[in-house]
Amino acid sequence: MRRITVRTSPVHGRGVFALADLPMGALLLEYKGLRLSWKEAQRVHAKSGAEDGHTFLFGLDDGSVIDGARGGNSARWLNHSCAPNCEAEQDGERVFIRAIRPIEKGQELFIDYMLTVEGRRTAAIRRLYACRCSAVGCRGTMLAGRR
Repeated sequence: MRRITVRTSPVHGRGVFALADLPMGALLLEYKGLRLSWKEAQRVHAKSGAEDGHTFLFGLDDGSVIDGARGGNSARWLNHSCAPNCEAEQDGERVFIRAIRPIEKGQELFIDYMLTVEGRRTAAIRRLYACRCSAVGCRGTMLAGRR
């Protein structure tokens, strides 16, 4: 029985939604795609001309990335929320998505992207990575908080 589906999201573009009630702790899916060095991923992303902050790149602890746009699966459609109901867990070179609280049938699945950028966070960068989650306590950005 399928537990999730991808469809239009009220938050942004497409999203992943529960087809059944999902318990806290449930392992939901793996983030799949082509594994690249960060340098190669930046080169490919620059060639694509994407300038809207939209990316399917998932950074790994070793500095490499999984490019969900190439060989990816439904996980690439997970949207960001400042109050996520799922989290990503890295296990070696693999990334799994797990529910961190119960998710009701029909609800959208979210993770906190916690993106990082090098250099100053200019107004243009803040606009590029603006958050659309509307959660209580929304920090207004998909970027991780400053350390």
